[in-house]
Amino acid sequence: MSADLNERIRNSVTPEQIEAFRRDGAICLRQLLSPEEVDLLRQGIDANIAHPSPRGKVASQADDPGSFFQDFCNWQENEAYRRFIFESPVGTAAGLLMGSREARLYHDHLLVKEPYTRQRTPWHQDQPYYNVDGRQNCSMWISVDPVARESTLEFVAGSHLGAWLMPRSFKENQAKWFPEGSLKDLPDIEAARDQYPIVGWEIEPGDVVCFHMLTLHGAGGVAENRRRRVFSVRFLGDDMRHTPRQWTTSPEFPGLKERLPAGAAMDDPLFPVLWTQPS
Repeated sequence: MSADLNERIRNSVTPEQIEAFRRDGAICLRQLLSPEEVDLLRQGIDANIAHPSPRGKVASQADDPGSFFQDFCNWQENEAYRRFIFESPVGTAAGLLMGSREARLYHDHLLVKEPYTRQRTPWHQDQPYYNVDGRQNCSMWISVDPVARESTLEFVAGSHLGAWLMPRSFKENQAKWFPEGSLKDLPDIEAARDQYPIVGWEIEPGDVVCFHMLTLHGAGGVAENRRRRVFSVRFLGDDMRHTPRQWTTSPEFPGLKERLPAGAAMDDPLFPVLWTQPS
């Protein structure tokens, strides 16, 4: 690792930030990324928008004056994504925050809100949508555009220490994953915001928001003069295990159930190790 990367990690991923991540389940690492890394990621995002994968989808309503576009699992085909994931400090930062001996890539996720988009990202947890179980995990939410406080990703601090809540589809609010009634329903956080310890940050390119996959989070729309291009990348630590579902997860990993038994470590070419703790 270069001296520059070492210095940025040392300045950003402090013992205080590690403790805050474990306590609150969400932190912001200011200026972890260099301008060159942000530009590389911007190139990857723009290429992804221009050439969506078959997994790409619009998550906003038809009458929304803007557009909320998502795409998943493109790092193998998108050279800029691949270089960013393997060459930037994100894997090292994730490993340190997770307190793990290794940091594996789980998947990438593009989230783009064009100007005038009013569609909220509803409050939800991520892990119930996935095919993994365990506590050592980290998601990073990285915007290549400035993000106003009212449009940023927000979190209920400490919610990662609580129960799993029912995952629902963003547009239809349907329980497509766990059977209806099998998990507790999400409370109406927006209707009682002052009753929850909500945290969030105004973002500049280079900042990296890090959160646990069970931390409740959501986000607002964007203004007419704003565009919000976000790359989210997820990491798995030592205790994460494959947990095949009887339904389609988001994202899917076709063929993984045939290669990786239930309860196995996520040791598969789809999930390369990005960082190993120095001995």
